[in-house]
This record gives sequence, C-alpha cells and structure tokens, in this order.
Amino acid sequence: MSPARRSSLPRFDSHDPAVLDDPYAVYARLREYGPVCRGGTGQWVLTRHEDVAAFLADPRLSSEYPPEYHRLSVGDGPAVSFFSRILLDRDPPAHTRLRKAMHRAFRPAAVRALTDRIGALVDDFLVPALDRGSLDVVEELAFPLPVSVVCELIGIPAADRALIRPHAVDLARGFGLVVADDDRAATHVAVTWLREYVGALAADRRRSPGDDVLSHLLEPDADGIRLDLDEVVDNVVFLFFAGFETTMNLLANGVAALLDTPDELRRLRADPALVPSAVEEFLRFDAPIQAAARLVREPMTVHGHAIRSGRLLVLLLGSANRDERAFADPDRLDVARRPNPHVSFGGGAHLCLGAALARMEGRIAFDRLARRFRDIEPAGERQRRHSTSFRSLSRLPVTVRAT
Repeated sequence: MSPARRSSLPRFDSHDPAVLDDPYAVYARLREYGPVCRGGTGQWVLTRHEDVAAFLADPRLSSEYPPEYHRLSVGDGPAVSFFSRILLDRDPPAHTRLRKAMHRAFRPAAVRALTDRIGALVDDFLVPALDRGSLDVVEELAFPLPVSVVCELIGIPAADRALIRPHAVDLARGFGLVVADDDRAATHVAVTWLREYVGALAADRRRSPGDDVLSHLLEPDADGIRLDLDEVVDNVVFLFFAGFETTMNLLANGVAALLDTPDELRRLRADPALVPSAVEEFLRFDAPIQAAARLVREPMTVHGHAIRSGRLLVLLLGSANRDERAFADPDRLDVARRPNPHVSFGGGAHLCLGAALARMEGRIAFDRLARRFRDIEPAGERQRRHSTSFRSLSRLPVTVRAT
C-alpha cells in the first residue's frame, strides 16, 4: 500500500467531542467512505457490520496484551497486573480455563433462578418513584439494579454495597480504549481497595463457603484443579465492572430512546409482549459498549490494507449496529425489529459471559415500565457520561404516572 493511500484514509478520533456526544453521524460518514479507517497511534478501525462480526471471532487477533500496552493505556500501577489477569484480556488456554470456572455461576439455570429476585428489586426501586411521580432513571434504577444483582451473585453483604459503589464506578473508568489522565489514579486506587475487600471476603468464604460466585470460584473444578487466589480475586473484582456497566447503559439508553420516540413507547406499552425484541433493539440502537479492541498477532491484509503484527484493530460495535448493509432503516428505533443481529455482546470466544443476565434484567425492568407506567416524560436535561468506549448517561430525570 502506498504512503499516499494510507494518508488518504479518514481518521476516527474517539476523543472528538462530536463522537463523545453522539457518534452515529460520524460512524455513517466513515462507513460511507469505506470499511477501514485509521484511529490513534498504531490503530486501525473497522466500521461495518460484516467485518466487525467476523473479526470478533478471528483467531489471528488477540485479547491478551503485553504489560506495556496496559501501562500505555492506564499508566503504571496495580491496575496493570489486574488487566493482565482478568477474563476479558486473556486468550486460550487461560481464557478457556477462567471462562469455564466462571460459567458455573452464569449458566442458564442459575440466571433463571434470579428471575423473582430481580423482579422484587425492580419493584423496590420503582414503587417510591410512582408514589412521588418522578424518577432519575440512572440514579434510581439503571445503576442500583445491576449493582445489587452482581453483589448478590458475588456474595457481598447488603451493608457493604454503598461502601463499594464509588470504587466500582472508579474501576469502570479504566476500561476505555485510552484512559484519561485524570482517571488513571482513580482506577489504580479502586483496584487496590477492591482487591483488599475481595481478598478478605475470600478468606471468609474459605472458612464458610456459600452459594455464591466467589465461593464457587474458590472450589476445585471437576478435575480437582483450583484457580490461583490472585486470579479469583481479580476476576471477582472484574465482575464489579462487567456486572453493572452494560446493564446500566442498556436501561438508561433504552429509556432515553423511548423518550425520543414516543410512538415506540406507546407501542411497547400497548403490547408488552414486545419487550424481549425491544431489549435487543435498545442494545442495537445505542450500544452500551461502543468499541472492542484486539491485538493483531500476525501480519494481515484487511480490504487491501497491510496491517503489521502488534497493531490494534478497533472494532466499532456501535457503528456496526447502525450499518445500513445489515439493518433496514438503521437509525430508526423499532421495538419489534426482527431479525436483529447486533454485536453489542461481542462475539467468538469473548461473547459476553453475562449476556443472559443482562437481557433478563432488561426484560424485567422494561416489562415493569410498560405495564405499570401510564406516562413517562422528560423532566429536565439529561446528562451524558462521556467515554471513549461506552454510551451512558449520568442523569435522566423523568416524570411518571401509574397505570
């Protein structure tokens, strides 16, 4: 490829204020230009659904980065070893071993067993809102619901959850493509605090095991093999992030999308049987996680562009989900859309382990909203939480009336 051709490629800047506020117009321009663009230093970016779906499962790409990559992203400190141990950033065979151990806690039967408990939690959060006629969707539903669920899965006492919350929020800051300088120190502090907390909890579970994720991870598998304690601790810490970020953004973005398309809100309220397809549409329309990055293991050619090993391939999930080649009228919210082959939960070996749980939380929450709320209307300015990897809100006030 000639230098002229390389330099002519458009560049995707994840820090561009226009991207942070609303990336979809930018994505459309990039897709129209072509399937490949450039990103930051050493980054190639794929924008179209066919490519993103394929490369999510491509064995030539790695999710496991050398420590120097993590130092470049988050700075030197305890978070470097944390990212080197967690399921998200490991390749087989280590990934296979960790995923097998964690799958015991997220198997379909275990998730279905949580149905009544999740419903009770949603009721606990929504009943006070109905009584007073107002709700901050983020603060009073989208955040506390998945945090409560993941804490119960891990086995964290209810009395400790308010203490853990700010550290879980700070931990999430470290999962961007590139972590802002102001967020790096907070990420390292969060990792240190959460490691100490989970380590103490693990010592207690070894003495008195329970029926929770942490207790199961401390047990030997069917072959008598145990995970290292450091692996157990760091992967349970990882669950603080994985257990709430996607679901929180699904709930907040979904409500925001319905507020912006009141006809679809009325359609959903008139037919709550549409809730399962609506949840898939919320995941597609405004993807909770906008991008995934993979390390190129070996030289490869993508649409005529030679990419050297050691480079990053950034897969724009949010762009793939709006690709007109894969979805009819992709910029329109359609709560009955079928089929809906979105890529919001990733793919391949790294298909989101908690996808079934996130879907269940979303379905129960939106079913309650559709059946119990006659009116949901904006009650003030929404506030977006800007991130290079996530689409989320920090505030979404609404007024509500019961049916």
